[in-house]
Amino acid sequence: MSTSSSTFARLLKGLSDIAAGLAAFGILVVVLLQVSSRLLDMSVAWTEEATRYLFVWMIFLGLAAGFRTVETARVTVLLAMFPRAIRRLSVPIYVLSSVSFFMLMGWTGYKLAWQQYAMNETAATLAIPMWLIGTIMPFSAILAVLGIIDSLKRRRHLIEILEPEVQMPELRHQNQASSSAEKLS
Repeated sequence: MSTSSSTFARLLKGLSDIAAGLAAFGILVVVLLQVSSRLLDMSVAWTEEATRYLFVWMIFLGLAAGFRTVETARVTVLLAMFPRAIRRLSVPIYVLSSVSFFMLMGWTGYKLAWQQYAMNETAATLAIPMWLIGTIMPFSAILAVLGIIDSLKRRRHLIEILEPEVQMPELRHQNQASSSAEKLS
């Protein structure tokens, strides 16, 4: 792996995984502050809203991280049942559908953040501009597309479905059971 490729991978990991971890840590701190302040009868008003926005950021950053490591939900069982010639299309199908989705999500998120900016919308108790919260959608869409590119370079074998019985043992058991049933009839 070249130096620029490993630098790209480390930067992408930092922007998605570490940022999502910081958001999760932020949620923990804010919730602990909320609980302890309520126990002391000094409820802090902004903690619920902060938790909600940190959670939104954590989810979108986690989505981008999942595509970088190819740990996202995929429907591979249907593709695995097709002949090998069609299974060879698993990578283009994965890339095309994922990139299309993230382009749509990025555009929608951009329009949402722009609308929030244009309307000068602010969070109710935090008094921060809502476009700061809304920018996570286009930001995570960009990170996810970059993650797909990184996964194609470094983890392509996890995307390809060439030998389904090897990659998905549950199909091997299913195929053995169906062939045994055919022998009995």
